[in-house]
Amino acid sequence: MASAQFVVPSLDGSSNFYAKSESSSIFRAEKSGLNEELVYNPKGTDLFFFPLLPFPGGNDLLAAGGRDFTLSNFIFYRINFTSHEAVDLGEVSGNAFDVVWAEPGKTVLFSRTVNGLTNIWKYNLEDRSLTQITFGAGPDYSPMTDPGGKGIYYVNGKSSGFLTAYHVHSKESTDIVSEDATQPIISPDGKRVMYITLATPHRSELWVSDIDGGNKVKIATGEFLGTGSWAPDNFHLSFVELAASAGAKAYLVSSDGSGLRRSPPMGRALGDAVWSPDQKSVYVNVVEVTKRIITVWKWNADGSTPEKFGDNCGEILDVDPGGEYLLGSVSQGEKTGIYELSIVDRKCTVLLPGVSSAGLFAQDGKSFLYAVASRGEVAIYRQVWKDGKNIGVPQVALKVPFAFPEYYAGNAYDFSRDLSTIVYARPGGHADLYLLSQK
Repeated sequence: MASAQFVVPSLDGSSNFYAKSESSSIFRAEKSGLNEELVYNPKGTDLFFFPLLPFPGGNDLLAAGGRDFTLSNFIFYRINFTSHEAVDLGEVSGNAFDVVWAEPGKTVLFSRTVNGLTNIWKYNLEDRSLTQITFGAGPDYSPMTDPGGKGIYYVNGKSSGFLTAYHVHSKESTDIVSEDATQPIISPDGKRVMYITLATPHRSELWVSDIDGGNKVKIATGEFLGTGSWAPDNFHLSFVELAASAGAKAYLVSSDGSGLRRSPPMGRALGDAVWSPDQKSVYVNVVEVTKRIITVWKWNADGSTPEKFGDNCGEILDVDPGGEYLLGSVSQGEKTGIYELSIVDRKCTVLLPGVSSAGLFAQDGKSFLYAVASRGEVAIYRQVWKDGKNIGVPQVALKVPFAFPEYYAGNAYDFSRDLSTIVYARPGGHADLYLLSQK
């Protein structure tokens, strides 16, 4: 139908509202996907927009505007379809993806976290007041009003899970972590792994351990942490932090937790920070929220001022061992594919259009690898590569006899460069459905 995200149907079901990964605007198209039109273009703002709910009457849309992709804070807007203008209805903290009508056109329900507790709250669009609806330890989320007026349904539950290493040759699996964890990144020698544990909705921790789960070391605690990459020495690593209160930062640190260094400001939203082969610099992915593109900055490890290196060539995830090319990925939208960015002339070239998976250079630098999930299994493909050019077509290098998630609060898997080990998240948990009776 469309290359889109955050899809919301119109009241009569004849069309859909949506956002695009490469735009800050909101669009509408018929349910067939035809006759796309621009609903709102946020010119002159530093926000990106996405639709939430159609207002009663079908002439207006409730939308959210966010300053960064954590969306821990967002602004409600009422967008008129005739004037294409947006009216500010107030800024709140909470989960924008949970928003539903309480009283259509007047109040909304959503989950929000206050003092570490996640409950259901009501927001009045007219007087901009907040009222807490559920109480207790939580977390409470996914509210829905009962159509018959009996009350409010919501979910209460806690996540759990494992981080598991699958050893290809022995076909054996080992649980590295027995808690909610994700974003594994395996060291170049395949002996260690860094990962993120999700302690609470607004608190995460960065850990390093041996590939079998031994010798665990906690490196950092933050609001929204993300793993970066290992340095070639298998000892130093990078990570990023996204925090609504303090902005985005990139860090370099040793795997024993010593020698922490923080980058100068580079943007509101950061992705991976990838080490160069000589370990003298890192390439940091910075998301330009209003343009919805990723720019690459080069930050020298000696602490000098970062420089903008390239833009709109995907999220950089690896550097070839020769230090001449950056390997990037665009996972959604019209430009989906695997890309390379030349370090010498900074030219961006598409290597494999339409491939949404992240690429990783093999140990010898003569090929790159990427995973594709299909029909209950995962195939890892190898594309032979030399001097910035593909040689031949991709071939299956390994078939994994089970499926694992590609994304869970960030990347949910990684594989060693020799394809001997795969580490992946196994999210789980327990949840109950409740009805809060109408008084």
